[in-house]
Amino acid sequence: MLTILGFAMITTFLVLIMMKKMSPIAALVLIPALFCVAVGQGAKLGDYVIDGVGNLAPTAAMLMFAIVYFGVMIDVGLFDPVVRGILRFCKADPMRIVVGTAVLAAIVSLDGDGSTTFMITVSAMYPLYKRLRMSLVVMTGVAATANGVMNTLPWGGPTARAATALKLDASDIFVPMIPALGVGLLAVLLLAVVLGRRERRRLGTLTLDEALATDAVTETETVLVAAGGGDDRLRKGSGGAGTDGGTASGAEDEAADDGGFKGLDPHRATLRPKLYWFNAALTVALLAAMIMELMPIPVLFLLGAALALTVNFPHMPDQRARIAAHADNVLNVSGMVFAAAVFTGVLSGTGMVDHMADWLVGAIPDGMGPHMALVTGVLSIPLTYFMSNDGFYFGVVPVLAEAGAAHGVSPLEIARASLVGQPLHMSSPLVPAVYVLVGMARVEFGDHTRFTVKWAAITSLVVLGAGLLFGII
Repeated sequence: MLTILGFAMITTFLVLIMMKKMSPIAALVLIPALFCVAVGQGAKLGDYVIDGVGNLAPTAAMLMFAIVYFGVMIDVGLFDPVVRGILRFCKADPMRIVVGTAVLAAIVSLDGDGSTTFMITVSAMYPLYKRLRMSLVVMTGVAATANGVMNTLPWGGPTARAATALKLDASDIFVPMIPALGVGLLAVLLLAVVLGRRERRRLGTLTLDEALATDAVTETETVLVAAGGGDDRLRKGSGGAGTDGGTASGAEDEAADDGGFKGLDPHRATLRPKLYWFNAALTVALLAAMIMELMPIPVLFLLGAALALTVNFPHMPDQRARIAAHADNVLNVSGMVFAAAVFTGVLSGTGMVDHMADWLVGAIPDGMGPHMALVTGVLSIPLTYFMSNDGFYFGVVPVLAEAGAAHGVSPLEIARASLVGQPLHMSSPLVPAVYVLVGMARVEFGDHTRFTVKWAAITSLVVLGAGLLFGII
């Protein structure tokens, strides 16, 4: 019964948010609460929620201060040269911009933290997508899938969990997987080319001067300001107004409603050109400290945000204005994380996730024993989407490894196969980082899910196929 209810709860959640019948926050709270009552454990709902909140509180704190930090860095102009450089390199070609999104997300993913990757990628690329009126779900889909492939780095989380669960060395798991993961990254770049060409056909190619042209603005206190109308004069090709290959985000609708589009105002009052190198050095030092694990990430971003505000905006009214400017993003993302704590708390506390895993493992035919590595790779795609990495690697993978060992399958092969589902995992509603991505990009979570899942699943299958072809799995 718990198995059926577990799958029903997840399915109900996904259907409602994809059909936009409920907001993600409401769905994350109300649906698990109802199912908790349905399984007869309503009296324990409070305990489950507190446990979930306790587990995700450090993540929520990290996201709150990280959004403030990177928001301030956008305000003061740290990423303006990056935006201009990418635009010149891409020559205002939508295809090049989508490919640039994939490359940037993959490079930034080297720090091993998905939230940071999405904040930096969206900060740099969002103004370009808005200026050229490109589909924002293309940006979020490509960034999430690229990060999912790179999330398999030993310091990214999944590899370390697999090594810990099976008592193996992380390098023995990861290094042989590099060729398969490289093929997966190539698949993401190919996906970016395909989606970019689709955007190019829809919008046409702009000249650099047309794309860089800006109208006079009256608002300069916020980073994202209306840049005036006149979008039609920027287009050289013809195309429909709707998005091709994805659903337009609410932000695009908002831009259409007010007759203009939004971008980084090059004359905003918050710019601090004299402090550029200080801000750049502070950001590099912050990322280096994260990689070296000098302090917990929430503490690093708390200190970084406080220092950035104090140095760039020494006057209290200016500091309050900057915090207020980014309060909307902070509230949306942190609220989403705490709402997700209800979902994960109920899923784990009621035992649904354990019963779901046991049922799936038990459904494997005995004849598949010698092919348990392949089975693990296939199962990792849906399971890492419907479960947290902790639940999958510490609850399911050891059972699969034991079943494989009985048929002579090495635990190393099981561990490597378990990494296959990560491209899809990064778009799971149980991953807090995805709410940073959709929140900062102003994309509806349902739109992102509907657009990304199929591409991410295909990427996972490509990694699995490459692993089999190279004899890694």
